[in-house]
Amino acid sequence: MNITYLVELTQEELHTLKTLLSKGLHNARLLKRANILLLANQHQHSDKDISQLLNTSTSTIYRTKKRFVEEGLKVALAEGKRTGQPKLLSANDDATLVSIACSEPPDGRARWTLSLIADRLITLTELESVSLETVRQRLKNNELKPWQKKMWCIGELDSDFIAQMEEVLDIYAMPADEKHPVVNFDEAMKQLVSHVKPPKLASPGHLAKEDYEYRREDVANIYLMYDRHRGWRHAKATATKKREDFAACMRDLVDVHYPDADKIHLVLDNYTTHSPGSLYKAYPAAEARRILKKIEFHYTPKHASWLNMVEIEIGVMNRQCLDRRIGTWNDLRLSLKAWETTRNNEKASINWMFDVDNAWSKLNRAYKFLNSQN
Repeated sequence: MNITYLVELTQEELHTLKTLLSKGLHNARLLKRANILLLANQHQHSDKDISQLLNTSTSTIYRTKKRFVEEGLKVALAEGKRTGQPKLLSANDDATLVSIACSEPPDGRARWTLSLIADRLITLTELESVSLETVRQRLKNNELKPWQKKMWCIGELDSDFIAQMEEVLDIYAMPADEKHPVVNFDEAMKQLVSHVKPPKLASPGHLAKEDYEYRREDVANIYLMYDRHRGWRHAKATATKKREDFAACMRDLVDVHYPDADKIHLVLDNYTTHSPGSLYKAYPAAEARRILKKIEFHYTPKHASWLNMVEIEIGVMNRQCLDRRIGTWNDLRLSLKAWETTRNNEKASINWMFDVDNAWSKLNRAYKFLNSQN
């Protein structure tokens, strides 16, 4: 019966198939159909031989040859319609699953799991059973991940929030100016922990090994200053984060990092110690006044630390430099110095896309509310 569908390839078709196989960039089923046609050309091999050579069924060989003879090469190579497994959930069942995933988890559980969702779905519907894979697939198709949680907060969009936000965004829109640099400032925390047992480095065929036990040594505060126009950053590790520590960073900013600047525009969070008063607490009034004359503070709104660009750079620092055990202050400071030197030499910067026009567009409801009040 198979001989009825005799495969006779033209030179152009032979070239197409050989080119397709040489690249190997297609799925396995398509490549298998191409090999079937080449082996069956001019009846060079029987279906039984092709079946053994390609580890495929004779019915697949028959269908491929039949499509080629009746409909041409393109159809023979194309994927035929696959019936697949019937859909196990009705539209109502699917909607119930989504509503479960979007609700609060059961008492005593922090989050939904696939098993919990499956059990609740069976309880609320007429389904007798449902596989975890079905639940997982339906969650994926609906872009739901109920076991994940993202911390995000935006403050009350009142007039004060809008005013502070637009002030910061206007500062970001300023062109680069050596006499009026824009510097972002914030702080992060790093626990100093040391190994109880020495770790083992990776070797061919073996992963790096690190004992789960560690010794807590201390807690470090890291001040990070960042200037995206220069592609410059500076990390300073301190044992405390008191007013005096903040004041010392401001004096370094003025006297060490930007001695020739006329006015430094500093963007920072409205934290308790981040105030001009900290300098008067740390230094004599005349010295505090001298430093403050060169700095202009621009505070992000409450619950809007995402407006501070240095938050992005802190994330980079944590991933590239601090995501490991560091046991001593000396190791921490050496690591931070090496990291900032590399980043500064690369002049790594941030392409900040959020401006006042974007704010008007994305936060239009807040702006409309303010306008209605006026």
